[in-house]
Amino acid sequence: MSVVTIEEHGPVSVIAIDRPAKLNAINKAVAIELQQAFAVFDASPQRIAIVTGKAGRAFSSGADVTDLPELWRCVPTVGIKTEKPIIAAVSGWCIGGALVMAMMCDLLVAAENARFSYPEGKVGITGGMIAGLAARIPHKIAMEMMLLGEPIDARRAYEVGLANRVVPDGQEVAEALALAEKMVDLAPLALATMKRFVNNHVLAKGPAELAAGFGAELAAVRNSADAAEGVQAFKEKRRPRYQGR
Repeated sequence: MSVVTIEEHGPVSVIAIDRPAKLNAINKAVAIELQQAFAVFDASPQRIAIVTGKAGRAFSSGADVTDLPELWRCVPTVGIKTEKPIIAAVSGWCIGGALVMAMMCDLLVAAENARFSYPEGKVGITGGMIAGLAARIPHKIAMEMMLLGEPIDARRAYEVGLANRVVPDGQEVAEALALAEKMVDLAPLALATMKRFVNNHVLAKGPAELAAGFGAELAAVRNSADAAEGVQAFKEKRRPRYQGR
């Protein structure tokens, strides 16, 4: 059973985590399916993606500690590679790794009931990618969220620049669609260039983000058909037939 759904609204794709009974916690299947959904989106004619969570109680409660994922897979600019715009539509709780995922999107719409939290200091662990929050909102606010582990509400998220819009509960996807419709009329190459310049040359990348990015590239080589062919050719004592895949 799929834990990620995709709905197409014309040229806009709405990609949703569908584990409402688990507050849309990100387990291994969610991370992999989100990465796959965005790969399909990037290769398609679709123009804009919206990422959200089903049922409104939580965008996501973060990594599922009973089935820990490779979280980098579902983080924009790290495991999700696309120069097309991504909008986060957040309602309810947005915790830990989910906050990392949402902050890495290009735009963010928050429902009034949205709560953003990074409580990893309370449980004694961090993946480190949250450091990028300090490149996206004022430094002291980012440090407050990380070091105190206390949540901020939607209005505060808007005030500090984490959210672009605050809307009534249940209207976050509709507002994200409205923003997407405005972008659909703009030149895709120009939007892609601006996004690429910002992500590659303006926003600072922390150590964990860099490491995850390099790890993803190395994993692609390690898991490639060429790698399998090389091993098989060595075992069979023959010349390998590589195809660049």
